[in-house]
Amino acid sequence: MKAAVSVLALATLLAAGGVAVAQSGAAPTAQEADAFIAAAEKDLGDFSVIGARAAWVNATYINDDTDALAAHFGTIGTEKSVAYANQAAKFAKAPGLSADTKRKLDILRGGITLPAPTTAGAAAELNTIATRLQSTYGKGRGTLKGQQINGSDIEAAMGTNRNPEELKEMWSSWHDNVGAPMRKDYVRLVQIANEGSKELGYKDTGAMWRSGYDMPADEFAALTDKLWLEVKPLYDQLHCYTRGKLNAKYGDAVQSKTGPIRADLLGNMWAQEWGNIYDVVAPPGAGDIGYDVGDLLEKKGYDPIKMVKTGEGFFSSLGFAPLPETFWERSQIVKPQDREVVCHASAWDLDNKDDLRIKMCTKVNGDDFVTVHHELGHNYYQRAYNKQPFLYLNGANDGFHEAIGDAVALSITPEYLVQIGLLDKSQVPSADKDIGLLLRQAMDKVAFLPFGLLVDKWRWGVFEGSIPESSYNKGWNDLRLQYQGIVPPVARDESKFDPGAKYHIPGNTPYTRYFLARILQFQFYKAACDQAGWKGPLHRCSFYGNKEVGKRLNAMLEMGASKPWPDALQAFTGSREMSGKAMLEYFRPLDAWLKQQNRGQQCGWQRT
Repeated sequence: MKAAVSVLALATLLAAGGVAVAQSGAAPTAQEADAFIAAAEKDLGDFSVIGARAAWVNATYINDDTDALAAHFGTIGTEKSVAYANQAAKFAKAPGLSADTKRKLDILRGGITLPAPTTAGAAAELNTIATRLQSTYGKGRGTLKGQQINGSDIEAAMGTNRNPEELKEMWSSWHDNVGAPMRKDYVRLVQIANEGSKELGYKDTGAMWRSGYDMPADEFAALTDKLWLEVKPLYDQLHCYTRGKLNAKYGDAVQSKTGPIRADLLGNMWAQEWGNIYDVVAPPGAGDIGYDVGDLLEKKGYDPIKMVKTGEGFFSSLGFAPLPETFWERSQIVKPQDREVVCHASAWDLDNKDDLRIKMCTKVNGDDFVTVHHELGHNYYQRAYNKQPFLYLNGANDGFHEAIGDAVALSITPEYLVQIGLLDKSQVPSADKDIGLLLRQAMDKVAFLPFGLLVDKWRWGVFEGSIPESSYNKGWNDLRLQYQGIVPPVARDESKFDPGAKYHIPGNTPYTRYFLARILQFQFYKAACDQAGWKGPLHRCSFYGNKEVGKRLNAMLEMGASKPWPDALQAFTGSREMSGKAMLEYFRPLDAWLKQQNRGQQCGWQRT
């Protein structure tokens, strides 16, 4: 084929040729596969820009028109992706493929989150449903004292309210109003996506998701279980301690001394992170670490823009170039007052080059200060690999993408706060406050682990049919009890759809990446601290300002998805194995302390 042929026409011809080859029984050639990949990358790369713009407008200006635009471009994107995925499966049979072409064919085949079947109208229906689900979430409301309250405000209120009846009201109203209406749509979405996945040669959509980790799907599932069992004993100790503190605060009628924890008491709508109730669990004497990041931000006059500028400053200190001016012109950093938006924080690269943006409804508090660092980690990763071919414009695996910013956020230590002028040296907590520092971290980092695992375990079960439509809600709450040791504050039945109350379910975002990121971030953090020559306790380390760490980090980031993830991991950490050992080392002093506090307690939660 000659370059003069339009890219879309070339892709169409190649696709048609692939079908003809398959029908005639002739095997495609390696040269044809190379040409197919070149055409697909150009076409998908060009389309991704307008597709991303439509998605951005819809997420930052929700109305019927932008819903229609997002669904329109989403349909086109899905149809393209499905067509290319089906052709990739055929070209993968060509003899003599280069390693590069084979990798790209595998990415094309398995890189669709929700594949539609080739049946006429299936892609349009799938994208209309997906858009409607996300918009339903974005428009969601709960109630507090009988008054409507939006998503970002109810999240904040769940973190500060200590009235168990009001917490129950917020939890129940959000799950009822937001999740339950999605159930019928979600059932249909699963049906369509599974049909598409089977056309691509996968057992179901969950199996397709698990295939994207440079290993067979079942091996990857086993790896996640292995990582969980490695860190579960630490979680069990944290759960036991936290339950005791909640019982002491609320009494047996609200939270019993044994068994699971009531979900709405943990300071978060989904009980996925518990840091907001640190005031409830803080150890006597060691609990007051001497400062609160949110208070420091307010006292120093920080606004959301300054918070983001500070996050940028961390990456600049490692030697990364500043964010482009368009980032500040085009990002949604605060919630607009005149329209509905999706407040869930996310990072965007709209042109695959340098149109980097974040979308947040930033509040001046410690949680959002961490989130800023996390989202910017995505942006700097996106820019680092922007010279890679289109199909490699991604993290080594999706857990890498989530872990980069989190590893940086682990460096938000007292030393770092002193370095940026937020904390006076005289306020730096002494070593006897370390348990408080670690407990505060564990209430988010460790508490999240089982939730990070079970969200996709539920979806894998739904996609494969082991969790049938008749048991969607039971399956969800059974997994939450099994892995997290929590229960809803009120009875739930199958008229509800509690999974839909978590953004990533209606947003159709695979979630295992967040579990992997919790593990990987500690590996990255320890590697950075070792490279920086840190000699003190791991949890006190800050690598802020270390250009050598930045150089080594960039060497991993710029690889994108061009190599299997063990290669990328080795480039920065020296190891090819994901492991929870760095996390356990970080929290070792806390683990020993928790075991002392829990002596004589009946830990665990399984009901007999």
